[in-house]
Amino acid sequence: MSSYLPTLRQLRYLVALDEHRHFGRAAEACLATQSTLSAGLQELENLLGVTLVERTKRKVLMTPLGEEVAARGRELLRGAEDIADLARAHGKPLCGRLRLGVIPTIAPFLLPRALPGLRRLYPDLKLILREDLTARLLERLTSGELDAAVLALPYDAPEMEMEALFTDPFVLACPPGHPLAARDSVGSADLAAADLLLLEEGHCLRDHALAACSLPAPRRGEGMLGTSLGTLVQMVATGMGVTLLPRLAVEAGILTGTDLVTRPLVGGGARLLGLAWRKSSARKDEFRLLGKVLFGG
Repeated sequence: MSSYLPTLRQLRYLVALDEHRHFGRAAEACLATQSTLSAGLQELENLLGVTLVERTKRKVLMTPLGEEVAARGRELLRGAEDIADLARAHGKPLCGRLRLGVIPTIAPFLLPRALPGLRRLYPDLKLILREDLTARLLERLTSGELDAAVLALPYDAPEMEMEALFTDPFVLACPPGHPLAARDSVGSADLAAADLLLLEEGHCLRDHALAACSLPAPRRGEGMLGTSLGTLVQMVATGMGVTLLPRLAVEAGILTGTDLVTRPLVGGGARLLGLAWRKSSARKDEFRLLGKVLFGG
């Protein structure tokens, strides 16, 4: 085997520079000084005998070859992390660093009640949380920036392994004087005739709520859209319409401070919550254990 091979440290520096396009920010991401990162990149270029980075006073440019090497390097770093995970999986469960993504329609309602128990059971676990929309979390899972993600299922991501762990029913939220508040339960026809407020596009809860009630997606520009569940609640509280909320959010107190009432849906429409991880990950058993702790399984 040739001794003239790039090191993981050099590849990490190159990948960080490709992502940040700034020597200072790349060095910070690698927990290195800027001079150390610059020297490591120069060593890599000398080793390979090519130019990977164009250095100017104003900005950092990657050469086409530099971008290709960075992409290959990203794959190698992910593989190295999988090796470390494989070794860790043979030791104590749920210890060390675990980078977990959570979508915003789950994070503020699940984590406050679940994390104290998780810390008590697994004090050696260093959980690093990132809240974002599903598509971006899956991008970070694919790139190796995250280890697992808490999502609402189903979601089309064939490169990921997903496991449903919790059923979260939807309920209608409306003012007490609204005609639907007089119903014991609410059906699809009722919702189709109501001023239904939804999350803006990009939130998977919007699609899951519509699917649970067998309602078509509104045409672009139709209806009122909210940026978060909290915003939807305030819009309903001011009489702008009604909305669908996951029971997880209601039980966590999202309606506190309002007089809104909830009604169940005919047929019990719900979303499934669970975990996603790369199929290549060696920590599958750990992730399943994490899911059971988070969702009280």
